[in-house]
Amino acid sequence: MPKPEFLRRSAVAGAAVAGVALAAGAADAQSIPVRVTAEKADSALAPLSFVLPQSELMKRRVVPRGAALLSFQSEAAGAGRVKLTFIAPALKKGESKLFVLVPGKPGAVEVKEVGKNAEIKIAGQLFTRYDTTTGPNKPYLYPIQAFGGKHLTRRWPLEDVGHEEKDHPHHRGLWFTHGEMNGVDFWTEAASKPEHPVGKTVNTGYSILESGAVYGKLGTRTDWVAPDGKTIAQDTREIVVTPLGESIVLDFSITVTATGGPLHWGDTKEGTFALRVPELMKAEKEGKGTLESAEGLKNAAVWGKPSPWHDYWGPIETGGETFGIAIFDSPTNPRYPTTWHSRTYGLYAANPFGLHDFDTTKKTDRHAGDLMTPEGKSVTFSYRVLFHKGDTRAAKTAESFNAWATPPKVELAK
Repeated sequence: MPKPEFLRRSAVAGAAVAGVALAAGAADAQSIPVRVTAEKADSALAPLSFVLPQSELMKRRVVPRGAALLSFQSEAAGAGRVKLTFIAPALKKGESKLFVLVPGKPGAVEVKEVGKNAEIKIAGQLFTRYDTTTGPNKPYLYPIQAFGGKHLTRRWPLEDVGHEEKDHPHHRGLWFTHGEMNGVDFWTEAASKPEHPVGKTVNTGYSILESGAVYGKLGTRTDWVAPDGKTIAQDTREIVVTPLGESIVLDFSITVTATGGPLHWGDTKEGTFALRVPELMKAEKEGKGTLESAEGLKNAAVWGKPSPWHDYWGPIETGGETFGIAIFDSPTNPRYPTTWHSRTYGLYAANPFGLHDFDTTKKTDRHAGDLMTPEGKSVTFSYRVLFHKGDTRAAKTAESFNAWATPPKVELAK
């Protein structure tokens, strides 16, 4: 059976449908009626995916009367199957709605290699760059900018704008590293003690550069290299960016494989999936921001506590409106819900390893948070970052987490 045209394109779909007009009752082979049901929890506007046989895409279906049109993006999902992703509207728990999915126009999100780096643009504007060239020992995402070009992380040490604290130069944009891997520090950029040598995570290439109108996807490969030149681990990363109008979702997934013997993730607070918030957003000194957890703890009280998500929000510019950055920990991650190395001075990190630092009952056990990955085996961590307008409640952060962790059910409409 030949593939439909929208599966043969390199990029399809959209977050909004332009110029699509299907009359109720009309039959169309590229429209997919679906029912979306929030079975377990209230759900906010968010990307939603489901897999179906490719043969279902060729069937002519009657468009249900009154069903809203939503664009989808497709990708192969194994033999004879395809995954469709679309932007699902907010639903209350128990609410169910009909939608018609149609192929949209490509180009809303663009992903391309630029020199040794990769860029992700939204509507032609740079959202972020995967920078593999300027960090002394790691690739990272910088800048991260949206909502009219506003920077959503601290700009120093990449740019000196004059009003930011110049501490912790290894806090660059958004990154994933850890402070103790087989005794090697991949977190900092310069060794503070001879017994703590610093290693490098080195980008070795791109596996995915996918543009589309619902999302853009970047796939990368990375070597974890010790100071003696030995590669102790390799990872594959997937970064997916989805614009939602008043917010932007960045999904980050990393699979780390032990390649040079067993891989020992050490118990240290110096890690792991992290960013540094803009100066005015921080929750101390001249900062005007708030850091809060899913449980309602705020500012310094959140440090070291387990929680499925944190949200850091406040102004980016003096007298400006409020923006926020929420980080969600996946229920599939080891030690969910993660503990957090989130600081009022602006560091913001999910770290499931630093238990002897975080838990007063484990202070004397420096290996309480250790994790071992046997040689040849892998461990995967997945996170969602929600860049949003307003504070936690205005952005419906809890509902956005639900939409990811316990997504609504999608089924073909009969």
